[in-house]
Amino acid sequence: MRRWNGWGDDGIDVALGVEAQDFLAERLGPGTAPQDASFDAACAALAPGRLPPHPLVDASAQTRLRHALGQSLPDWLRLRHGRVHAAPDGVGYPECSEQVRSLLAFAAVNGADVIPYGGGTSVAGHLGVMDAARPVLSIDMSRMRAMVSLDREAQLATFCAGVAGPDLEAQLRAHGYTLGHFPQSFEYSTLGGWVVTRSSGQQSLRYGRIEQLFAGGRVETPAGTLDIPTFPASSAGVDLREMVLGSEGRLGIVTHATVRISRLPQHESFHAVFFPDWERALNAVRELAQARLPLSMLRLSNAVETTTMLTLAGHAKLVRLLEGWLRLRGCGEGKCMLMIGVSGDRAQALPALHAALGLARRHRGVHVGRGLGERWRRNRFRNVYLRNAAWAHGYAIDTVETAVDWPRVTQAMEGIERAAANALHASGERVHAYTHLSHIYPQGASVYSTFVFRLSGDFEADMLRWRRLKDRVSEAIVAAGGTISHQHGVGVDHAPWLELEKGELGMKAMAALFRQFDPDGRMNPGKLLAP
Repeated sequence: MRRWNGWGDDGIDVALGVEAQDFLAERLGPGTAPQDASFDAACAALAPGRLPPHPLVDASAQTRLRHALGQSLPDWLRLRHGRVHAAPDGVGYPECSEQVRSLLAFAAVNGADVIPYGGGTSVAGHLGVMDAARPVLSIDMSRMRAMVSLDREAQLATFCAGVAGPDLEAQLRAHGYTLGHFPQSFEYSTLGGWVVTRSSGQQSLRYGRIEQLFAGGRVETPAGTLDIPTFPASSAGVDLREMVLGSEGRLGIVTHATVRISRLPQHESFHAVFFPDWERALNAVRELAQARLPLSMLRLSNAVETTTMLTLAGHAKLVRLLEGWLRLRGCGEGKCMLMIGVSGDRAQALPALHAALGLARRHRGVHVGRGLGERWRRNRFRNVYLRNAAWAHGYAIDTVETAVDWPRVTQAMEGIERAAANALHASGERVHAYTHLSHIYPQGASVYSTFVFRLSGDFEADMLRWRRLKDRVSEAIVAAGGTISHQHGVGVDHAPWLELEKGELGMKAMAALFRQFDPDGRMNPGKLLAP
């Protein structure tokens, strides 16, 4: 069963080893495990639901609580401390577009706001109730997960938008295809959620971000049904897909999505390369991106993240042997690890890998084979479980991500980490910050930073620590000329900085678009655009 106040399946635990605990204690001080509220107590604290009965709606406190929040750190704090002051008044479970329309009509008749719910994995505050004065209906899309059609000739597949990543890939794999979209939340996030938050998968270098994969679909809105046909390309006015991409539930609910699929790759492998320092690593990655080699992934960790990941991996003896060998090859204290992924036909993938490794060698890169890459592949969706383990030892883990052009990548990384390091000085606390470039483009890269800090065990104090940290690093992103979100959307957490990116006219244009589809402003109010 899914954890109600943490990440993932409650039957899966990823331990924080002794080396990792010592590492965090040395950098941050010893952690103290907080006392979590119980599920029953959190349910009992909810106010009674305010919606009348409906055959598709579950109004039990247990279901309402499980749909109240997502996976952002403020969401965790509220759940862990039992401070869920507002939850949906009911959760609808449609099985077709007609039932989605029925639930939208039910909400309108009862004066309720609507919050679409996919996999519940949002880390940007997309799911919380913003205005408790009106009743709220959450619409859970999990029963709409079938593949509706598969066009082998056009390589298009249409799915109900509630399909989660593993189910989507399993249905395609049975026919020899893949979508190739693998965000870290892959096991639980949904196709509809990917579309409305402009998600990016770990192998987007080959398959593309969701905006390249989303070909068309259907959206049920309060104003009616929006059908978006598929074309290989069109110059007929504004692209309707672009109105849906990144809309975060503000104009309606995506019920079906048609996506561009690929044949399953004959060969797929991941390789680790170490560089002596950040500058050489960055130059190598930029050249690899601009050479447009048919790779599926380039993921570059800075020196602090490289050290952190090797420590958290455990196997201290093997890591010491690796580091000793790397020192002999010129990769010592400031070494940076690059993960290279290749996917596709063998005739294409292997020459691309050899070319990439050859370019890396020209920048003094040291290839250590597939061992670390294979370990990363096995754990690619498990590493996020470290958030649970760290919490149990008294530490919080949070992230921010942005994207900038190449001349500003190092400036952005250093500015974000510096802002994080200074954010909690007033409370006498330290922050451990590290960064990787998660997605690489010919013109620039995403900068993805992780922060670890101690929990105090007090709700208000820890919420204040998060707020100070979030504000400082977001200000650093804006100062570096970065987008406020590369792959997680805006929600509530990033909304204060959106106008700096879009401008006043751009914000008004988005507001006008949402009013066209949702005249009464009931769809996920308060998200993306602040009230």
